[in-house]
Amino acid sequence: MAASRALLPSPQASASPAWARARLAVPSSLITLAARGGAKANSTRLRVRCAVLSSPAPVAPSESKPAHRISRSGSDGALRPKPAVLVAEKLSEAGLAVLREFAAVECAYGMSPAELLAKVSQFDALIVRSGTKVTREVLEAGRGRLRVVGRAGVGIDNVDLQAATEVGCLVVNAPTANTVAAAEHGIALLASMARNVSQADAALKAGKWQRNKYVGVSLVGKTLSIMGFGKVGSEVARRAKGLGMHVIAHDPYAPADRARALGVELVSFDEAIARADFISLHMPLIPTTSKIFNDESFAKMKTGVRIINVARGGVIDEDALVRALDSGKVAQAALDVFTVEPPPKDSKLVLHENVTVTPHLGASTVEAQEGVAIEISEAVIGALRGELAATAVNAPMVPAEIMSELVPYVSLAEKLGRLAVQLVAGESGIKGVKVVYTTARGPDDLDTRLLRAMVTKGLVEPVSSTFVNLVNADYTAKQRGLRITEERVAHDSPAAEAPLESVQVRLSNVQSKFAGAISDGGDIVLEGRVKYGVPHLTLVGPYEVDVSLEGNLILCRQIDQPGMIGKVGNILGQRNVNISFMSVGRTFRGKQAIMAIGVDEEPDKETLENIGAIPAIEEFVFLEL
Repeated sequence: MAASRALLPSPQASASPAWARARLAVPSSLITLAARGGAKANSTRLRVRCAVLSSPAPVAPSESKPAHRISRSGSDGALRPKPAVLVAEKLSEAGLAVLREFAAVECAYGMSPAELLAKVSQFDALIVRSGTKVTREVLEAGRGRLRVVGRAGVGIDNVDLQAATEVGCLVVNAPTANTVAAAEHGIALLASMARNVSQADAALKAGKWQRNKYVGVSLVGKTLSIMGFGKVGSEVARRAKGLGMHVIAHDPYAPADRARALGVELVSFDEAIARADFISLHMPLIPTTSKIFNDESFAKMKTGVRIINVARGGVIDEDALVRALDSGKVAQAALDVFTVEPPPKDSKLVLHENVTVTPHLGASTVEAQEGVAIEISEAVIGALRGELAATAVNAPMVPAEIMSELVPYVSLAEKLGRLAVQLVAGESGIKGVKVVYTTARGPDDLDTRLLRAMVTKGLVEPVSSTFVNLVNADYTAKQRGLRITEERVAHDSPAAEAPLESVQVRLSNVQSKFAGAISDGGDIVLEGRVKYGVPHLTLVGPYEVDVSLEGNLILCRQIDQPGMIGKVGNILGQRNVNISFMSVGRTFRGKQAIMAIGVDEEPDKETLENIGAIPAIEEFVFLEL
């Protein structure tokens, strides 16, 4: 009987950069979470919302200088290559200093699209602001090496998220550092427009004293409609309430309780624009919001309405706004953003007497620029390390309190998938996968997206060159025809503190290299649980075992008789293969049993053949973790 082997080694295990495989030391004073991906362990600070990014896929050696720089990042003090980060738009020195502590950084400002395409494959991460388009072509030009795109700011409409997801590239942004600055600028434009500050300033500098011409309007008692009630919109609402304005808002995704807490009324789009004296825009530029403020929208507004935009220029049809200004439907506009930046010098909108303009200054404060640079640098570094990314844009967000509970089960889920795929025989491939969670939690109290992603990672990576993470797990499963279903089984002990009692992976309609892993229903079945924070294998087919999922694993199906442990142990010992643990499970005394043996080293072919030659052993398989 021939020994069964893994179909293919994990690409990450052999070819990923040393910096991605190194254990990262974190000061004990930090509150940390441990996240295991494959055979590595990473640490990260506990943050508000989290998503997982694992180590990069293998890439061909690059001739780029950044790839050859080295640092003492390993726990053993060995010199390891630094990851390479390309900064395509200006970042403050404070942010660059943070990056340089971890990565080899190249600043290349003002690149043309062709120059970016030629350069991006040499880097592990790319940092941009709003001026650089990260298109599908750019992401594909990364050739599997580009793992992270960092957007220094909030908006990500210049990044092709679908393409990034498909290639497994995590997109992170810096959503908090410039929130107050943008809100303050919105209020500044609001007040400046209402009192004609910029026009009066220009007139006076031209030698004209025109007090009667520049009579403004008061803000107290006026209705301000905030279109987009996110972070910036909420901060604008706080400040507008302080000015005595009545604030309403439209946002189909805004939590009603947050609006109530600020004294803001959530209304429909049409009602928001119809009731407003002032309209402040804070929505993203996506297909459904492109030119949403057009002739039709302006017709529904009060005559004499005033509009402020510190969000995205593309949400306004600029030609329609000029017509509304000329007709008096819109009395004034204050704009910080434009469809094309910079706008044409002869732009009718920019030159209009009733328009106040600034050159995209929403985040342009000393404090915000430094804060954004540091925030995006920390997010990119964390993602490159494989840590839990708090600002991931194209991955499901898992609340931190849930993430902290699930961390040990993340490793368990991936390893169960990794073991299961190595047990599959034949060329038919895996199609049906069921993941069963035994838990005392209700459906609303157990978020399994991350666990499902890690099962997918374990099933796919050992037998392909595809890199899988939380970003692209569902997409990868769909592309490969994997039908993954999930089932929750109620645990008998509702008082249990652990989120999960066990996780089971079942592969249906497949042949197995190891018949002992086949359940009575004909599926390959593996089940595990977490003990003392460590993943354990507890069920193989119908056999109960107790195996710590660390190192490599030998499974033997045998006749249950005395001396078997000693015989196998002697063979391994003679070949200097260290045994880390051994467990035996059986169905009935004297019948069949499964011996699970953990080994630190990979036994050679002759050693495995000697084990298979023991008369009582019916079959065996070597599995890599």
